[in-house]
Amino acid sequence: MTVDDATLVEQSLRLPDVFAVLYDRYFDEIHRYLAGRLGTQAADDLAAETFLVAFRKRRTFDPGRGAVRPWLYGIATNLVAQHRRSETRRLAAFQRTPVDDRADHGHEDRVTARVTAASAQGRLASALERLSEGDRDVLLLIALADLSYEEVAQVLDIPFGTVGSRLNRARKKLRAALGGSNPMIGGSDG
Repeated sequence: MTVDDATLVEQSLRLPDVFAVLYDRYFDEIHRYLAGRLGTQAADDLAAETFLVAFRKRRTFDPGRGAVRPWLYGIATNLVAQHRRSETRRLAAFQRTPVDDRADHGHEDRVTARVTAASAQGRLASALERLSEGDRDVLLLIALADLSYEEVAQVLDIPFGTVGSRLNRARKKLRAALGGSNPMIGGSDG
């Protein structure tokens, strides 16, 4: 029988080793989110730090405010905010990074995809940098962490409707930066 997350947090107050179950359940997911935000090297440290902070603050976890998973994403997002300079440097590096061309398509398709993506890559990174911190957090929590609107609202402690408006605003700005098209499908996106 699987014990729910909130019960594990409560049990860990008496038996600290129980917290390891939460680590095992969510570490890879939190790591992927952080790697998408800050790169793999930073994610290695910050994913571990996320669980260290969660362990230290487990007494303050309130199941009435939401589930453990979004709580962990909230901690991770706060750690990202503390490392904004690293994120900005990573986005600048992203502008200069060559596109991966290992797709299983023919040579002509790979060349076309690479040229299209490369032309959009710098514009996308620049547009991400220009988004407000709140809009970027919403967009990346949904795109990289695959959180629901409700979970993003909990992570950022904002109303549900604000998540939708920030996401809509971020998408419009990114679409405009890419000339109104989606480089992955090569046509107009809206």
